[in-house]
Amino acid sequence: MVGSYVPEIEDFTKQQFLNRDALVALLDKIGPSILLVHSQAGAFAWPVADARPDLVKAIIGVEPNGPPVHSVELIGAPDWFKEGPVSLPYGISGVPLSYAPAVNNQSDLSFVKEGKADAPDLVTCWKQAEPARQLPNLQKMPIMVLTSEASYHAPYDHCTVRFLQQAGIKPTWIRLAELGIKGNSHVMMQEKNNKEIAAVISQWLDKALPGTQ
Repeated sequence: MVGSYVPEIEDFTKQQFLNRDALVALLDKIGPSILLVHSQAGAFAWPVADARPDLVKAIIGVEPNGPPVHSVELIGAPDWFKEGPVSLPYGISGVPLSYAPAVNNQSDLSFVKEGKADAPDLVTCWKQAEPARQLPNLQKMPIMVLTSEASYHAPYDHCTVRFLQQAGIKPTWIRLAELGIKGNSHVMMQEKNNKEIAAVISQWLDKALPGTQ
């Protein structure tokens, strides 16, 4: 795994612009596709689907990049979480999205922090100030967010789901622990029960896009 690592561009926002443009060009060549993204690549899926909603048939977000708006550092007991600066100025993305009503730049969006966390082991979420702008292009395809039990994403993937819901999207949120699949980390695809997790994704696709597999 370590041997497969290659250098990456330090500026994550620049990464998002470059990956958006590259993936849009790829979809224009190969046609309708399902986007399966993991972790940092989660931030690439939203602008691609926003730009080509007719070509993205579904999004599978395996613990996609988050939480929305502000970064979070996991610091351990007793405080557990330390909030960082704005890292996703368009909510779930560092690059512009087609909000409705439209935004001319990131300053047109207004975010507020929820009053408190849902539980002591969960991050307090950021969301749009009401009335929330919608993301109509992302409403056109089924979206799934998959979260494992023992991942560092477990404390905040609910914030990503909640942000999508507020923008008029109806994502399916699958928590593996609720299916009896316990103990997985953020790199669940490299763990011994990865076929069991792949089956969960496949079953969701069967329902979301019947007759396409």
